[in-house]
Parts: sequence; structure tokens; C-alpha cells
Amino acid sequence: MTPILNGWTFLKTLAGQLSLAVNEFDLFNDLQQSNRELEQAYAATIEGWSHALDLRDKETEGHSQRVTEMTVKIAAALGYQGKDLAFIRYGALLHDIGKMGVPDQILLKPGALTPEEWVEMRKHPTYGYEFLLPNKYLEPALSIPYCHHEKWDGTGYPRGLKGEEIPLPARMFSVVDVWDALNSDRPYRKAWPLERTLAHIREQAGVSFDPQMVEIFIRLLQ
Repeated sequence: MTPILNGWTFLKTLAGQLSLAVNEFDLFNDLQQSNRELEQAYAATIEGWSHALDLRDKETEGHSQRVTEMTVKIAAALGYQGKDLAFIRYGALLHDIGKMGVPDQILLKPGALTPEEWVEMRKHPTYGYEFLLPNKYLEPALSIPYCHHEKWDGTGYPRGLKGEEIPLPARMFSVVDVWDALNSDRPYRKAWPLERTLAHIREQAGVSFDPQMVEIFIRLLQ
């Protein structure tokens, strides 16, 4: 009888382990579903913030979506994928979130800014960084909002980073940001022709922009 009892005990143990495994599998699936739903909620929130920025500044409406699309193309060409690519997208969408802290009379001014007003405007990358930093989920996306006005030669702001001190996502984004800004109408000037814009970007390779990012951007644009 002992072998039969031992066999029965073994089967009961196996069944218990199987039941536990099924329960764990269900919990894992539930957790995965929860994570997917949470990521979708974050994505929707980020899209909403980006849209709110565009609504606040009608002159740049659509800018965030255009620069995000092109930046994602550059990142993909450099091998970014999955969550890394998603955070590039989030950073691009939120690149100007710090402008929420800039007074309307400066942000929406129809003419050129005074030197004093430029001091305030140049605080927006820091405002963006401080706004997003408490959200640990978005930490991998911070480099674009914080560093997209840094320049290759070290004359940018807010920290005066130089060359490869500037995070790669910010280096790829800065080229795209200038391209779209120059190709768009502004209250103080008309959009530049594409040829003039590209000539300016080429001239700024090694000055404002990472030369490699300029090369990749122009290749993708053609």
C-alpha cells in the first residue's frame, strides 16, 4: 500500500504545485495588464500635456507632434527601440513643458524679447526639469526637456554643456527643433525656405549641433 499512498501523495503535491503555478501565471498576466494600462494612462497624460502647450501658444501649434515624429525616426535609425524609444518620444513631446512657468506676456509676446525677457525665457528647461523630476517613471525622458538648448560648442543653456556632455537624445532633438522652428511662421518672421534652413543647419554642425546628428537628420529628410 505504501507505494500507492506515496504515488497519491506525489500527485496531490504535483496538483498543488500546478494550481500555484496557474495562480502565479494569472497574477503575472494581471500585473502585465495593469502595467500596460498604466503605460497607456501615462501616454495619454503626456499627449494631453503636449496638447495643452500647443493650445497655450497658437503660433507653435502642431510643433510638438512634428518634432516628436522626426526625433523618433532619428532615434530608431540609431537603434533605439522598445521602452527606450518610447521615452525618447515622451521627452520630445514634453520638451517645452517648462514654458508653463514662463509668464504669458513673455511667452506670447508678438515681437522680439528684451534681454531681461530672454533671461526669463531661458529658465524654461530648468522649469521643465523641476516639474518632471518628481515623477520617477519619466526620469529616462528628462534629457530632452532639460538639455535641448545646450550647444555642441558649450554656449547653450541652462548648464553650458559641451560636445558629448550633452545627452544623445537632446543632441538629436536640438537639430529637429531648430528645423521645425525655422520652417514655421512666427509673429516676428515668415517661415524660411527649406533650402535656407538646411544650409543653416549644415553651417551649425560642430557649433550648435552634433555633426553626426546633422548628417543623420539630413539623410532621413531626403
